[in-house]
Amino acid sequence: GHIGGIISFHETLYQKTDDGVLFPQLVKDKGIVVGIKVDKGVVALAGTDGETVTQGLDGLAERCAQYKKDGAEFAKWRSVLRITEKAPSTLAIEENAWVLARYASICQQQGLVPIVEPEILTDGSHDLQRCQHVTEKVLAACYKALNDHHVYLEGTLLKPNMVTAGHCCTKKYSPEEVGMATVTALRRTVPVAVPGICFLSGGQSEEEASVNLNAINLCPLRKPWKLSFSFGRALQASALLAWSGKDENAELAQEAYGKRAKINSLASKGEYSPSGDTNTAANYSLYAENYTY
Repeated sequence: GHIGGIISFHETLYQKTDDGVLFPQLVKDKGIVVGIKVDKGVVALAGTDGETVTQGLDGLAERCAQYKKDGAEFAKWRSVLRITEKAPSTLAIEENAWVLARYASICQQQGLVPIVEPEILTDGSHDLQRCQHVTEKVLAACYKALNDHHVYLEGTLLKPNMVTAGHCCTKKYSPEEVGMATVTALRRTVPVAVPGICFLSGGQSEEEASVNLNAINLCPLRKPWKLSFSFGRALQASALLAWSGKDENAELAQEAYGKRAKINSLASKGEYSPSGDTNTAANYSLYAENYTY
């Protein structure tokens, strides 16, 4: 198995297979850990340049307790930051760090492992250096907040963006440059107590995300954490295309999904050798402006 955990939406946690098996049970029977998304989306931060903060703290303890009873073992909360001339503002950085820390504390009180996800969107034309600088500021604020809130770091995971140039940046960077910038930013900000860092794919194509993850793991700097993946779009694009909503394509979809999962498993160990096939769904950009889910 190349997938260690699956993050469910609320509705998915309570859905069943055609023969009546609840999804969490199905997942557990395959040796995969069940997770649950617990945030309630983003709202505007007034007085900022289109910045947001994530909501969902109200009633979170009770929801976490129920999810734990219903088979979940970890949770996810996504905060979103953007890079513009004015952003991210100190307000957005601090508010999102604070709410992530509060969420993490509540999860741990209820026996769930929190995935801390401060996503810096790729929207914009900023270069690699600017993304690295902002990533360092955001992660430093997050770990200060987590410490202030007495969060047990050994019982958390980080789900950050890779350090990449903005989607509209004209300069192209190599995977090695992305790897070096990413690992440097993490080394400067993420405590060694954090056991694992699972990158989000953030609109990169499937192949790009895998190649960059591989480069991160091959970066010659010392890396004290497990560096793995928590991809949505970059795990599912080829599988969804193969399936195309048709029952008869189920096996093709599973095959496509399994193939990409194996590639990312190899990339997590720095053992992926790209095929060089540029003409597949795996190379389509999965970028969506101001991505929300």
